[in-house]
Amino acid sequence: MKITTKVNLFITVSLLLSLLIVNAIVFFLFMKTTVNMEAHLVSKNANAMLKKYPISESLTLDKNLLNSYMSTHSFIRIVGPDSKVIDQVSNDKTLAKKISPTFSSEKDFELRPFQEHQNLVVHVPIYQNQKVVGTLEISERLSGLESRKDIILSIMGTVTAISVLISFLAGRWLSAIIMKPIVSMISTMEDIEQSGTLKRISMETETKDEVYKMAATFNRMIGKLEENSNKQRQFISDASHELKTPLTIISSFITILRRHGTQDEKIAKEATEAIYLETNRMKSLTKTLLSLAELEDAESVDMKPVDLVSLCTILIDQFKQVYDRPIILHKNSESVFIEGDELKLKQVIIIFLDNAIKYSTDVIEVFLESNQHKGIIQIKDYGIGIPEEDQPHVFERFYRVDKARKRDSGGSGLGLAIAKNIVSLHKGEIHIQSKEHVGTEIKVIFSLRN
Repeated sequence: MKITTKVNLFITVSLLLSLLIVNAIVFFLFMKTTVNMEAHLVSKNANAMLKKYPISESLTLDKNLLNSYMSTHSFIRIVGPDSKVIDQVSNDKTLAKKISPTFSSEKDFELRPFQEHQNLVVHVPIYQNQKVVGTLEISERLSGLESRKDIILSIMGTVTAISVLISFLAGRWLSAIIMKPIVSMISTMEDIEQSGTLKRISMETETKDEVYKMAATFNRMIGKLEENSNKQRQFISDASHELKTPLTIISSFITILRRHGTQDEKIAKEATEAIYLETNRMKSLTKTLLSLAELEDAESVDMKPVDLVSLCTILIDQFKQVYDRPIILHKNSESVFIEGDELKLKQVIIIFLDNAIKYSTDVIEVFLESNQHKGIIQIKDYGIGIPEEDQPHVFERFYRVDKARKRDSGGSGLGLAIAKNIVSLHKGEIHIQSKEHVGTEIKVIFSLRN
């Protein structure tokens, strides 16, 4: 069964049940109110009659005087304590015979059905010497009650039928509105399945409801898939390009060796050296690609307390010894502890320090500071800087500001992408500020250990 049919049936059946319950309550209250009003009028007439024509000690009735209090199809009688009729006045003997007498010491009333009509029977106690000696029983046919009952039942039936019809039509209209984006989503999914091309759902109006949010979420998901697909194609293209260069060089020198042989020692040595360098470059590139893929697939890292001050101090000392470059560490605290993977955090700092050394010749400054909630590392160089139009792309895989120079210096364009993934795994942030011929400042922010 379709969802639209289920929604339509649910709305219609719910409304029908609600109307039946309401109609039952209204009908019950109508009948009760009408009968109570009739009983009140009869009781009022009975009290007036008793007051005007007191009943004698023999409990007899003056038939001529009581005729004025009688309606069509009614009787007035006195019932003794033994529930037997003592005296009676009636204009419908069959009615009086069918409705049995009832003695009651309290004022009450009841409905008695007779010949497809409802008859109201009112009991009024008769007092003599402050003692109930009998019951004045008055009965009359509620001829208007049946007609009024039929009228209200017909009105309720008509209103219920019209309401159910309107509910059915409204349910179809509502379910069609609700299901429109879902049907569109199903159609789009089927098109994607058949064509293999990612598509978005067309949303004409912004309704701000759950269905609209679902369609919007679907479109965002498609956008993410398109973005990832584009990145994957770009990654394959870039990786192929990166591997193509060393493979071409290796192939060229192998061709030279095959053509000239190994008799020419100079050519053989040059070819062997080139093949060796390019093989190492391919090895390094492959290792970096595997590391990047591993980071992108990772959902979390092994978190342990790491002191950024101690980590940066050790790495800076190592870089100063290896590269013989001035690197100054500024810190506002003797220790800055965060939760993280020490090896991966060390890799991030190495990547940024390595870039600073490659693209600057002046002093490099590292600032370590902490506030109430954050630990911040700033690595600042005074080198060539990065053009403003390139800054949004520097963390993309294989992106190069100056391809030729970076290849000569051994860069693969993957370092910053790896650093960004590591920082993301640590729920951190990276910000870059750079100006050409002035320098570059990298700021990495982590949450402090609780």
